[in-house]
Amino acid sequence: MSWLWRALAALTIAVLIGLWAYQDNGYVLLGRGHTTVEMSLTLFILLLLFTFIAFYVLLRMLLGSLQLPEQLRGWRRSRRARRAARAARRGMLEMAQGNWSRAERALVRHAEHSDMPLLNYLAAARAAQKQDAPERRDQYLAQAHQAARGDSFAVELTQAELQIAQGQNEQALATLVHLHSRRADHPHVLYLLTGIYISLQSWGDIKSLLPALRKHRVYTRDALARLEKTVELHLLRIAAATARSEALVGAWEHVSRPLRQDVDLLSCYTAWLIELGEHERAEKVLREALRRQWHDRLVALYGRLHTAQPQKTLATAEGWLRGRENNATLLLALGRLARHCELWGKARAYLEASLGVAPAAETCRELGELLEQMEETELAAKYFREGLLLQQEPDAATCCEQVLQSLANSKASE
Repeated sequence: MSWLWRALAALTIAVLIGLWAYQDNGYVLLGRGHTTVEMSLTLFILLLLFTFIAFYVLLRMLLGSLQLPEQLRGWRRSRRARRAARAARRGMLEMAQGNWSRAERALVRHAEHSDMPLLNYLAAARAAQKQDAPERRDQYLAQAHQAARGDSFAVELTQAELQIAQGQNEQALATLVHLHSRRADHPHVLYLLTGIYISLQSWGDIKSLLPALRKHRVYTRDALARLEKTVELHLLRIAAATARSEALVGAWEHVSRPLRQDVDLLSCYTAWLIELGEHERAEKVLREALRRQWHDRLVALYGRLHTAQPQKTLATAEGWLRGRENNATLLLALGRLARHCELWGKARAYLEASLGVAPAAETCRELGELLEQMEETELAAKYFREGLLLQQEPDAATCCEQVLQSLANSKASE
């Protein structure tokens, strides 16, 4: 509607000027030397206006011709950018559809004219990786480095991911360590670095990352707890493999206080202590743990102790009988401890009571060996045969392996 008002105003002004010119045409005389030019005022104004318009148009044409090369270059740049954007969109669409070869060609065709060539080359590197072409992948990554203009963090992170997918763990580790030195608080770098350390079984390095993993919430609380537990179990196993009790005890002292109360860690630690002959130390750990919480697995380990004062160990275990008279694991442990004290009758009574509550292959074997010592061979053979028909209980080392396997399965199922 505003254009109509403007047109009406212009028409009104033109009519007024025409009426004014008609009433008084005016007079203009121009002279130079012997030459004079005579015309009406109205014609003079029209000529002056026409001259101004012509000069303005000529000036604009001249300036436009001077700017024409730059405008032409801008038009070409804009045309190349539009073409690059179309190619990038087509490449991303092909990537989403799994057409890796077509995606790669589209992404790199006009990448140098793209607004974000870095993204083109990174996507092309992923497409080349999917085609098992590491040479082209590395070439695109090198071009991405150049396009990054000094900030190559995203390029190196993509490179690490592709190296991991290719199974190049050593190269990925070098890349991630460099990235971690630049950005120690980057959650994805911490996640990838942890995964590499797990595949390389570098448990000490993972333990050094645990505070950062917890601070930056790289894992959920449950997943981080499982990871920490797995790390400590492996470090304890490595220390136990040295056959030096000092190394095992030192590893245990570096376990966090809450984890020292974990049944899995306690059972594995004390089982390895017993294997290394540290029965006194294992007895103290088990006794204190059982005072805080009752667990049959810890009681079973207590029954395997051969301490310097077996009667005192047996008395401690017998103190746990009140309210647990039908606990088969405790009765088996008492039978073993009584046998170690050479209290044959008491050992036999405890073992037979354990079998009465819950028949087990380990109890049958223990009772059979006791009866052989008591020269009751026929009855011993009977219990040995019964034990063969029952499922054999895993030993302590097997239990620890089962714990580690269970933790690994729970992590893989996430």
